[in-house]
Amino acid sequence: MRSDTKKISEQPGDAFVLPRYDEIALVLQGGGALGSYQAGVVEGLVQAGVEPDWIAGVSIGALNTAIVAGNPPESRVAALRGFWNAICHPLDWAGNVSAWALPGLGLHDLSRKWASMWAAGRALTEGQPGFFAPRFPLPMAGFGKLEPNRISYYDTAALKATLLQFADFDRINDGGIRVSVGAVNVRTGNLTYFDNTKMRLEPEHFMASGALPPGFPAVEIEGEYYWDGGLVSNTPLTEVLRDSDHKDTLVFQVDLWSAQGNVPGDFLDVSERAKDIQYSSRTRAVTNMLAERQKHARFIKELIEHVPNSVLKADPLFRLAEQAADGSAINVVHLIYRNKPYEGHYKDYEFSVDTMREHWQSGFDDIRDSFSHREWFDVPSREQGFVTHDVHREAEWGAESDHSVLDAIAHAAGEKAA
Repeated sequence: MRSDTKKISEQPGDAFVLPRYDEIALVLQGGGALGSYQAGVVEGLVQAGVEPDWIAGVSIGALNTAIVAGNPPESRVAALRGFWNAICHPLDWAGNVSAWALPGLGLHDLSRKWASMWAAGRALTEGQPGFFAPRFPLPMAGFGKLEPNRISYYDTAALKATLLQFADFDRINDGGIRVSVGAVNVRTGNLTYFDNTKMRLEPEHFMASGALPPGFPAVEIEGEYYWDGGLVSNTPLTEVLRDSDHKDTLVFQVDLWSAQGNVPGDFLDVSERAKDIQYSSRTRAVTNMLAERQKHARFIKELIEHVPNSVLKADPLFRLAEQAADGSAINVVHLIYRNKPYEGHYKDYEFSVDTMREHWQSGFDDIRDSFSHREWFDVPSREQGFVTHDVHREAEWGAESDHSVLDAIAHAAGEKAA
């Protein structure tokens, strides 16, 4: 990382102080090489002194989770930097051409696109140090059945040593931070969350969360085989919010795929756009579900107000309804990586050091800009229930947009009345 990164708080005594929440969660989506964007967000959180109570991750988000939870706050940025430098290649001569030759001709995006394609090609043919290597010979059909952990294009054995180098697994399991990582049981097809409140987490649990087939092999854990959790849900937001009833919860949701994008113009654009939609759609589904749930809770609460107290006290069903209506106050600060003009369908396996640093800086800039809107971090009222904020969306829609459930209900009511 460059050393010229700006601090969240420039003046002494101007540290960012969060309102009191019952729980602060950090949710890290999968996205391969794009995951260094999450590292930039974490750097911003560390500088602001924001400490999560719970970290949930999938795929590369699970690997970042291991590094964050496996280090004290003062060591996290250095550990993340060491991890990402360990698994990324320098661009070498292709990067040198990109850096100084073509930019002078006004073709920077074109030259960066060429260099990124070169780096992605290297990842496919050579693998990444400390992460994955081409499997040789490849397991071919017709030579008998193999165990799932041997059927893949790449071998990820080196990743275990890398995780052990940069994460303290005793610390991960000491209960200081709750940790959950999602993986799919290959036999049942069910999404499972490995959670340090229920079991001891080892490198294999995090590797299983990132075992995307057919590139990476399934990981065996206690006699079962697991693949990348992103096959079922690339965003572990549901797992965190499932436990949020009657809590004031702040969630930093860090996504690597943007639902919005340009209409594709060729087959390669189609491939990139399809990935964006496939891996980002779960976040939209979850937030829509929460909005609906909160709207129903509001309706129940309004109905209960018309029930006589004598009935409420006599019928236990109404008491349960009261509890359901007193839902969560959830504030989601959404940070979404925005594609660079030179990136293509290979962006999730383009592991060059130069691009990694750009992703990292983007994440840091986005969390810094989010913290500049201090009002976003106010605890929502239970009447509001569920609110979201995103610096890019705010810039596009305008600061007057308040994305609360109450506004959505009021808007719908207005349309109906009209």
